[in-house]
Amino acid sequence: MPESAPWEYTLYIPNDPRAVTISRRTLGLILTMHGLIRLVDTAELLAAELVSNAVRHTKGPAALRITWSTGVLRIGAWDTDPEPPEPPGALNLSEEAEEGRGLALVLACADLWGWQPLSRHGNRGKLVWCELATA
Repeated sequence: MPESAPWEYTLYIPNDPRAVTISRRTLGLILTMHGLIRLVDTAELLAAELVSNAVRHTKGPAALRITWSTGVLRIGAWDTDPEPPEPPGALNLSEEAEEGRGLALVLACADLWGWQPLSRHGNRGKLVWCELATA
């Protein structure tokens, strides 16, 4: 049974494509340890898409932010680019399409998603997030 107390984790990552795999596996371990095993597959897919976009489309560091509160898992990817993400288009699952699926997959699999500009210590950026509810 999942824990009911709220919790939060942040994993700071470099701008490196290997960070996607590290983020995905870290998230899987966190969810398993908190008894949220049934969310692991979908959450890992969503985290991989969000972190991949942060690493691919920006030049600075990034972070994976995971929060749990009141039966809702929120997965977010922070990056240093303050510009909004490209709106998700139609989900194109053809083998030829190598890009453009990220936010379309998030839109299709998450209960809710969005983004918000962030400013901290003079640094600008954004957080692109999605939510999965257990109920």
